[in-house]
Amino acid sequence: MTDHAIEISGLRKAYGEHTVLDGVDLRVAAGTIFSLLGPNGAGKTTMVHILSTLISADGGELLVAGHDVNREPDAVRAAIGVTGQFSAVDGLLTGEENLRLMADLLHLGRAAGRSRTAELLRQFDLVEAARKPAAAYSGGMRRRLDLAMTLVGSPRVIFLDEPTTGLDPRSRRAMWEIIRELVRQGVTIFLTTQYLEEADQLADHIAVLNRGNLVAQGSADELKRLVPGGHVTLRFADEIGFEAAARTLDLATRDHEALTLHVPSDGGVRALRELLDRLDRDSITVADLQIRTPDLDDVFLALTSERHPA
Repeated sequence: MTDHAIEISGLRKAYGEHTVLDGVDLRVAAGTIFSLLGPNGAGKTTMVHILSTLISADGGELLVAGHDVNREPDAVRAAIGVTGQFSAVDGLLTGEENLRLMADLLHLGRAAGRSRTAELLRQFDLVEAARKPAAAYSGGMRRRLDLAMTLVGSPRVIFLDEPTTGLDPRSRRAMWEIIRELVRQGVTIFLTTQYLEEADQLADHIAVLNRGNLVAQGSADELKRLVPGGHVTLRFADEIGFEAAARTLDLATRDHEALTLHVPSDGGVRALRELLDRLDRDSITVADLQIRTPDLDDVFLALTSERHPA
């Protein structure tokens, strides 16, 4: 049995002469949050649509929850849930009715459907609003209901395509906690987002898609170390220590007034250990140390710039 919820090899998709996905290879570990980043038009939503069987690929081998997307689409659909960029909630129905409708579509049966509806209303803090029309819900409530509808069938893999677009910061953070709880329950999340902080906060693994190609993959910290600009700031208690360190670390930028040195570094453990070892060999004591690495905004801009190869 594979440890990967999603396995992609050589995924290709084109519309006429426009190539959207150009031989993408990707694996998503089961029970984790994976985030796909990329500029508008990079192919993120197309990949979600292909993996969720909404459209077909032009080529490649695709496995979702252990099932072949091309040969076993029904098995894939039974194992997944999809929450798109735009809410699928019916505003004329109440929250409870939306959930029961989904239960009926999934043929859960009357008793099981009512039980699952009640469970999800509690889980998503929608009990008080359960019998109000969904059109009267706030944006955050509608997104919670939308995700609850996705969960009616207890999917093992959930595709969230920009699920917090348009939400205020409080509602976005509430959605983040719901996503984390789903993963604690063993669900795999495939997340696309335009909010880089969201990927930084949530994702175990991130991939950056640009012009149909994955141009980088790794944890948030690993991706940040790909971009130059990181440094370690060292502060010293006195002029003697500051000057001694400045002589030892000849590439450091000096701030005499603050008695600090800014040393170029990728922020990794090995680089930091080597830096401290150099100071220790010269018996130089550091009063304070701070590590600054590029954030995901820096990574995104660097990897998706026009000059980056497709």
